[in-house]
Amino acid sequence: MVASVALLAAGCDRAVILNPKGPIADAERGLLIDAFSVMMVVIVPVIAMAFVFAWRYRASNRRAAYAPTWDYSAKVDAVVWLIPALIVIAVGVLVWRSTHKLDPYREIASDKPPLDVEVVAEDWKWLFIYPDQGIAVVNQLAIPAGRPISLRITSDTVMNSFYVPALAGQIYAMAGMQTRLQMLADAPGRFVGRNTQYSGGGFSDQYFEVLALSEGDFNDWVAKAKQSPDKLDVPTYAKLAEKSRRNPVGYYSGIEPRLFDSIIEKYNHEHHAHATSAPGR
Repeated sequence: MVASVALLAAGCDRAVILNPKGPIADAERGLLIDAFSVMMVVIVPVIAMAFVFAWRYRASNRRAAYAPTWDYSAKVDAVVWLIPALIVIAVGVLVWRSTHKLDPYREIASDKPPLDVEVVAEDWKWLFIYPDQGIAVVNQLAIPAGRPISLRITSDTVMNSFYVPALAGQIYAMAGMQTRLQMLADAPGRFVGRNTQYSGGGFSDQYFEVLALSEGDFNDWVAKAKQSPDKLDVPTYAKLAEKSRRNPVGYYSGIEPRLFDSIIEKYNHEHHAHATSAPGR
């Protein structure tokens, strides 16, 4: 399943960005189009002028003005300075507004409470922990369509980058740290998520499946996960965290209390122990 998802993603990532399935991804598509339009304000005139100047001042055109002593033009100076300044101001306003509008920590306004999911990047797979449901899943993120999703993200290895092109932008997953991301699926569907930060030999296979389900189907999915005989306790997690490629989807019907927080604290404790053992301390 994961391999087929990876093949699908390889050919569809670019198209998905222009065909969003959620409000966050839709706003990011709008930002992409706005940024492209601003760039065209610069690029199109420059390309046009390159052809116009080359044609007007070609060697065979004896009517073009020849002014070897020319050194200044107020009109040229105004164009050279004012137009770039206006473009910089426009880009600044666009970036300012979009930065606040698309703040990944800002919860999505909705009459439904957000679903909390804890995300852990590993070598080379993704672990999704559902603290309220008491389950965990490897390489599959199931969410109820039409309900905001609030993700807490960290890494238990090198830096990764969490990205679901159809639903939200990318955000880094870093060891010993927590980042946040909000997303929402407008309707049920099947999407692809991936790591976009190179993380070693298994990077190219590090995809996961995203299932946007109706509320009833999501409850059935949770019930299915709770039927798994596997429990994600400390020894089981240590085995899971070992390097592996193309992991199949796996379910855990129980999770170690505070597992996500303990993964973050592990790196903070290691840093503290290293600092206190340094010479002169």
